[in-house]
Amino acid sequence: MAEPIRIANCSGFLGDRHTAAYEMVTGGPIDVLTGDYLAELTLAILARQRLKDPERGYARQFLDHMDGVLELCLEGGIKVVVNAGGLNPDGLARAVEAVVEELGRTATVAAVSGDDLMPRMAELADRLRHTATGKTFADMGEALTANAYLGGWGIAGALERGADIVVTGRVSDASLVVGPAAWRHGWEPTDFDQVAGAVAAGHVIECGAQATGGNYSFLAEVEGVPGFPIAEVAEDGSSVITKHPGTGGLVSIGTVTAQLLYEIGAPAYPNPDVIALLDTLTLSPDGEDRVRISGTKGLAPPVTTKVAATTRGGYRNSMTMLVAGMDIEAKAEMALEGLWSGLGGKDQFASVDVQLLRTEHEDPPSHEAAFAYLKVTVVDPDADKVGRRFSNAVVELILASYPGFTLTSPPGPAGPVLEYWPSLVPHPPARVVIGDQEYTVAPPPGSDDLPVYTDPTVAGYEDPGPTIAVPIGRVVGARSGDKGGDANLGIWTRTEEAYEWLAGFLTIERLRGLLPETASLPVERYLLPNLRAINFLLVGYLGEGVSSSNQLDPQGKALGEYFRARVVDIPEKLLAV
Repeated sequence: MAEPIRIANCSGFLGDRHTAAYEMVTGGPIDVLTGDYLAELTLAILARQRLKDPERGYARQFLDHMDGVLELCLEGGIKVVVNAGGLNPDGLARAVEAVVEELGRTATVAAVSGDDLMPRMAELADRLRHTATGKTFADMGEALTANAYLGGWGIAGALERGADIVVTGRVSDASLVVGPAAWRHGWEPTDFDQVAGAVAAGHVIECGAQATGGNYSFLAEVEGVPGFPIAEVAEDGSSVITKHPGTGGLVSIGTVTAQLLYEIGAPAYPNPDVIALLDTLTLSPDGEDRVRISGTKGLAPPVTTKVAATTRGGYRNSMTMLVAGMDIEAKAEMALEGLWSGLGGKDQFASVDVQLLRTEHEDPPSHEAAFAYLKVTVVDPDADKVGRRFSNAVVELILASYPGFTLTSPPGPAGPVLEYWPSLVPHPPARVVIGDQEYTVAPPPGSDDLPVYTDPTVAGYEDPGPTIAVPIGRVVGARSGDKGGDANLGIWTRTEEAYEWLAGFLTIERLRGLLPETASLPVERYLLPNLRAINFLLVGYLGEGVSSSNQLDPQGKALGEYFRARVVDIPEKLLAV
């Protein structure tokens, strides 16, 4: 069997640690340096940049991250594979070629595209349907971006043709690992088990330090600033997740479990190249800061791939008032009455969102502990209506409303609302450009045969014994995130006995009781006994998604810790472990 390929990550989002690329290249041996720069909102930001300058539309941060690093990669034979091409992979490839020339080096730079559907919108607008509402894109107005998720075979093809640096548009996050692994090991598109194993590894390292102790529930176990992860992917698709020696954080069964649960739905995890069955894999320790992932099974991918589109959703403005002391609700009502009266009513706006955040303490021990927050957000197609006209009306209440009226910010203008618009489309081929050569790489064969999951009835914990009311986070970890307008809540235990209790205890009905925000929402529950975990998909929990959300936590990142803080009756013997 060939040696595993060591694939490092140096970025989990557009603003990630700027020194990570250097740390990964100089901290120990790696074969490939990858970076994930794209999220739902990122492409819309890049679209605005491209409107101002047609040569832009890519993540310039990548060029900053590679300052002083690119030459080391070329000297050491380290391949670089990133999705920083955004909306303009060809433009980023040209920028990288210019940097290589400045260094006095030679390198083969490839651009992988084919994901951008904007040139086809006239053809597709009546066929692209919102996955939640069923509306066509033609009903939604002007599109800013529309990108289909590509898989890893375009990347593999570029590496096969000698590329040293591969920049892509919107590929699935795990494709940054799938492509190099498939290239190195000579996999075929129908080697679904091997590809599924690479998807699992890619899913773990795609968000950088979240695999090495970042955002980890059991933070007392994490020492120092977490380093970035490495996936050693073997020819059979198994992998070892690790990090460079001497870096902070940790790689453990827990940190890998947490990241496997991040932003998933059912255990059948669809990617453009394969459906990875996350309930088939096994985690096992493989030494200090080393966790092995093995046994992942895969199925042919769906016949369609995800489309992430954004459209203009009007304009939005928010103002927040501090409400202190007693009679919080009465004071909030007084402020709202004065605001709507001064504006001529609230029905004039396309939407109004009012949140009274009860953060005040009874008998407050400090000045700051006396405050609640009243946040008012208005949205409308008319920018003037929700601009300074609205925020000035809030300011005018300062001397004419409840006692102690205070604002958290001065009045400001409205900003644009970008609505996230998910859909599905048949897989487009990947376009690979290397110099003056252009190639097309076909997607793997798809299938309509998708696994169907039901929520099994689990017998209750046989002998709970005495219980004690404590936060459920004393016995479970959690990781949560956004999937468009939905949120996922992955919960896991560290012992089989605790999982047996959790699987019987935490039904959908009980979850609704613990998270009252889900009372009217569809909720799906999936068991992953191999990870001692349950994943909940909370449909519509985030409204229309991060780009248009008014919530304080628009991506649901803190949802898991909110859940862990809820108090339930837990068997005392589980707490003794």
